[in-house]
Amino acid sequence: MNRPSFATLLTSVLPATLLATSLAAGSAVAAPPAALNELSVNGQKMPVSQVLDTPMSGIYEVRLETGETFYTNASGSHFLVGDLYENAEDGLVNLSEQSRNASRAERLAAVAESDQIVYRGVDEPKATIHVFTDSTCPYCRKLHEEVPRLNELGIQVNYLAFPRGGMQSEGARQLTQVWCSDNRSEAMTAAKEGEVPSDAASCDNPVEQQYHLGLELGVQGTPAIVLPDGTMVPGYVPAERLAERLGING
Repeated sequence: MNRPSFATLLTSVLPATLLATSLAAGSAVAAPPAALNELSVNGQKMPVSQVLDTPMSGIYEVRLETGETFYTNASGSHFLVGDLYENAEDGLVNLSEQSRNASRAERLAAVAESDQIVYRGVDEPKATIHVFTDSTCPYCRKLHEEVPRLNELGIQVNYLAFPRGGMQSEGARQLTQVWCSDNRSEAMTAAKEGEVPSDAASCDNPVEQQYHLGLELGVQGTPAIVLPDGTMVPGYVPAERLAERLGING
């Protein structure tokens, strides 16, 4: 069922608001009021998936099932749209991005490896990255050429499907065929080389589910690389630079 976005539910969305706070470590925060799970706008119940504390007294983070996030006071009478920052000694720290990263890592950890297409090297991997991919995407094909080198460097690559044109696109058709193949890794490589079977595949596959997961996690294009800590890196990145970012020496 399609759910309305947060922006659609609001009659007027506040401009993105930067909140800066410098709080003493270890200060106590009250538990989120249970009533925030029943927030509504214009009489319509919002698809709240989780309500979390923030370091600011009386302000709570609300996560929606759509993947959107905003902040509210305890009564739900006022909303803040934007990122929450801590004014730390070393500069501003984006607490909202840290929260998004942690959520991405948690959600991806819950995806069964059997539903992913995994490329690993001979040795135990030093790190695992998740990549939302589309077989019709030129930069996804370019990144796929780097997979053998990534494996040599000790980086395991776990692919998830993200047909960038939606579930009615050619990318969705190809990815469905790849996931329905007897040897998914070979089929993915063939697809990215332009050798996709023309016959329609039919099987119980996770392509649509992964597509919606990507939307919820903030994927806007492919390839979308998610590092082990949940940080999302959009676009193609060479193997050596990825290894450097992961603290892996070649």
